Amino acid sequence: MSCEGPRTSVERVSHAVVEALALFGAGIAAGTINAVVGSGTLITFPTLLALGYPPVLANVTNNVGLVPGVLSGVHGYRAELAGQRNRVRRLGTASLCGGLVGAILLLVLPADAFEAIVPVLICVALVMVVLQPRLARWVAARQQARPEQGPGGHGSGGHGSGGRGAEAVGGPVLWVLVFCTGVYGGYFGAAQGVLLIGLLGVAFDDTLQRVNAAKNVLAAVVNGVAAVVFIVFSHVAWGAAALLAAGSILGGQLGAHVGRQLPPWRLRVVIICVGVAALVKIMV
Repeated sequence: MSCEGPRTSVERVSHAVVEALALFGAGIAAGTINAVVGSGTLITFPTLLALGYPPVLANVTNNVGLVPGVLSGVHGYRAELAGQRNRVRRLGTASLCGGLVGAILLLVLPADAFEAIVPVLICVALVMVVLQPRLARWVAARQQARPEQGPGGHGSGGHGSGGRGAEAVGGPVLWVLVFCTGVYGGYFGAAQGVLLIGLLGVAFDDTLQRVNAAKNVLAAVVNGVAAVVFIVFSHVAWGAAALLAAGSILGGQLGAHVGRQLPPWRLRVVIICVGVAALVKIMV
């Protein structure tokens, strides 16, 4: 009798270990990136595709697996959330509704529709990642041009809905835009953080760190409600999701600690490279 069986078994174990390490490492990278700039899905989703998961299953598993990491990022930025309770509550309802609609659309639309639109969604996400530095500079310049800020690094004034100040919560237009971002996030999710930073940075007189903290909460709401829908009504690859979750929790804390010093361009280069590789794999 040949030793082909044992050799095959060893190869299978070796492959499983490599796959587990790849998913755990992708989770760490995504958790770090989500806490700093968003777009971690452009790391984990292509990783799942490369490992042979079908697109819809990969998207669902990715969403469920990254929720703990997003929550970890929220915890890491908890100090910057001080004074933003009303804002997060109001806009959180928009994220909740949007995430629910997006998740339902993913499940009710044909799988072929998602597979066809994935390249477009990845391209849109990559464009937003590329434009994010310009958007951040524009938001920062707009903040510097505003009146003198009060204690805590945020505007001391306030004017109605969408006005300045820590308690400014935004008007109906901002609510609708956050809702639309939530629909996108619930359906796919890559770079929704970039969109949210842009919207909140334009709407409020606050430091980018405080805007980023609010962004983390809203993204967590979107991912959380979508994850609940997927767990109840869809199939999740739980082994892969658990590895992504473990890595993303570590990455969320890492991102919260280093996000104030780490040059975002380094993460952005990684995101773009992985996203382009995903496009090549899908389209070839």
